[in-house]
Amino acid sequence: MNAREHEAQHLLQVYGQLAIEPTSAHGVYLQCGDRKILDLYGGHAVAALGYGHPAMLGALKTQAESMFFQSNAVALEVRARAADALADFAPAGLNYVFFVNSGSEANENALRIACRLTGRSQVIALEHGFHGRTAAAGAVTWGAKKKWYGFPDTPFNVDFIPRDQTGAVADFISGDTAAVIIELVQGLGGAYDLDVDFVQRITRLCAENGALLIVDEVQSGMGRCGQPFAADIYEIRPDILTLAKSIAGGFPCAAIIVGDEIAKSLGPGDLGSTFGGGPIACALVETVIDVIKKEGLMDNVRELSQIISGACPVGPVESIQGKGFLLGLRCRRNAADIQKELLAHNILVGNSADPKVLRLLPPLILERQHIETLIDSLAEISEALPGKT
Repeated sequence: MNAREHEAQHLLQVYGQLAIEPTSAHGVYLQCGDRKILDLYGGHAVAALGYGHPAMLGALKTQAESMFFQSNAVALEVRARAADALADFAPAGLNYVFFVNSGSEANENALRIACRLTGRSQVIALEHGFHGRTAAAGAVTWGAKKKWYGFPDTPFNVDFIPRDQTGAVADFISGDTAAVIIELVQGLGGAYDLDVDFVQRITRLCAENGALLIVDEVQSGMGRCGQPFAADIYEIRPDILTLAKSIAGGFPCAAIIVGDEIAKSLGPGDLGSTFGGGPIACALVETVIDVIKKEGLMDNVRELSQIISGACPVGPVESIQGKGFLLGLRCRRNAADIQKELLAHNILVGNSADPKVLRLLPPLILERQHIETLIDSLAEISEALPGKT
């Protein structure tokens, strides 16, 4: 019995799974039986430092032996250090952290804060955006209500702006708007990087109308775009920034970061989490940030991203979009087919909600040789369907 068959005995079958079974992982490779697969997807952008990074393993061992868990009922030095590190890494002026467990939970809390502080009941999101599967986060996820949302009502009124339609923004944001939530680089939407003028127009109208700007950096944050956060590239400072995925390099963790004004409006009991801010998660958050800085990984991301971009178009790939190591390869034919063909070359990439776009979300420790392997493999794959011209 293989792992997939074993899972089917007692796990709900709600995930589409690839036809591989990793048994171990090291660096940027997955070991699947006798196959060594180059992982350019990183478990949905989670494996920031790859697999088995010595600093991560050391921090995990040290903290687990010292104190495996303690809740927010007591203060912890390791939690304070993790918050210090995040506040220093975040855009200027965002210096207060609240730890949770997942991107959905981070966005859920951000939206609740916005509705509570403004007293308003309208939230604006973007078409093609994804923010999670909980009640509020799912409500602002494009297409969720028709496909899987499940709740009879959303917790607030939601409208979706067509992405990059700068002229339409003023038709959506008003004095009734509690918040606008955006991904600057839409992950599931195909690693689509938003137009700068469009983003800055949203930012200005939020400020003019007293609406909070929530920037979802669950996928784009933690150095993945070549800067600490995509907000740094767009030169904006959101009211609330949410992050997860690679924040702890593979250990469940997420956070929201806010500035002084919002922090002063919150007090005991306003937010809460049993597992958020646990000592192991916090030790790993501190370690991830430390390694990103010490090993110059953002420089590495920028350099290798340029190499990938310079190689396109190549093989079935006609263009590239996104930022840093959150990239979308737009293909001339179905991306799912090309994903399978790359897997046959022992390269794992991700797909997206756009059927023509593959996603690259590799570990930040990737090396030039790995990029060259991808480019060479793409060059070997036919632009057209087999048997067609």
